Amino acid sequence: MAAASPSVFLLMVNGQVESAQFPEYDDLYCKYCFVYGQDWAPTAGLEEGISQITSKSQDVRRALVWNFPIDVTFKSTNPYGWPQIVLSVYGPDVFGNDVVRGYGAVHVPFSPGRHKRTIPMFVPESTSKLQKFTSWFMGRRPEYTDPKVVAQGEGREVTRVRSQGFVTLLFNVVTKDMRKLGYDTGPPDMQGASGPTPPQGLPQ
Repeated sequence: MAAASPSVFLLMVNGQVESAQFPEYDDLYCKYCFVYGQDWAPTAGLEEGISQITSKSQDVRRALVWNFPIDVTFKSTNPYGWPQIVLSVYGPDVFGNDVVRGYGAVHVPFSPGRHKRTIPMFVPESTSKLQKFTSWFMGRRPEYTDPKVVAQGEGREVTRVRSQGFVTLLFNVVTKDMRKLGYDTGPPDMQGASGPTPPQGLPQ
């Protein structure tokens, strides 16, 4: 009896929040969370995490190395709302308060395989000199109440931001049953868990 055709496909993502470059800051930690469309659901792993605090390396790069693992599996019936990972980096200010040092977001790579992404980070800015002084004096920088807004376009055009630092991510992506549902994400031999493919040139 023929197996029923799949009604969902799987996206398996593992890897790590590898490192960051924030020349002006030290002793930083990172939070991540995934944002995805309504047709998506996590089936295994963790949707969010918080890393350890790290200090700059002593070599020339002066990198902040976390090597913080990511491991999550999603199922979906529809590629619309493909998952994005949202990063928030925090560290102490001169008063010892934890303040945000950068936000950034990137889509999980569409094609299976190993991918490296460097994400430019940014921070929201006060819109007036008075607000800027008050936030410095009170030790409270402007920040988002929900970091997930970083992954959405709505309302972002009214936010004033400043670029600050970079974070490097490593992804290992495997998809299952995407091709069976009619979605082409790359060459057949890169389809990871979607099964073996016949050698080139042979009848299928």
